[in-house]
Amino acid sequence: MPLERTLVMIKPDAVSKNAIGNIVGRFEKAGFTILALKVKRLSIDEAKNFYFVHRERPFYDSLTKFMSSGKMVAIALEGENAISRVRDMMGPTDSKKAAPGSIRGDLGTDIEKNAVHGSDSPESANIELPFFFSGLELVK
Repeated sequence: MPLERTLVMIKPDAVSKNAIGNIVGRFEKAGFTILALKVKRLSIDEAKNFYFVHRERPFYDSLTKFMSSGKMVAIALEGENAISRVRDMMGPTDSKKAAPGSIRGDLGTDIEKNAVHGSDSPESANIELPFFFSGLELVK
């Protein structure tokens, strides 16, 4: 199994529920290595830059407003098949369709306030990780 790096963001809705430790603990229990972790409040411009790939979608303005509405946590994770395993742990984007036991099933409320974001491919991870972390911050 390939060793991969991925970005996870704990979104403002989960941060406001004091769920940071719950979410980080799930990743640690699953055997992921935390390379870096940062608490940040995105500006509207940073949120728009991060979600630029969705700029033509009808939810873009709502999503970027939500993501800049409060503190979030960016996490760089490493592990075998990290991208697909993290996405399995998160559950589907729409929290209402997520199974109990998944992060979104337990902590999300809808398709936007769904507790977490995770890179969806190695290409995305290679773009998303440097958005939050320099190479010097990724501590092995």
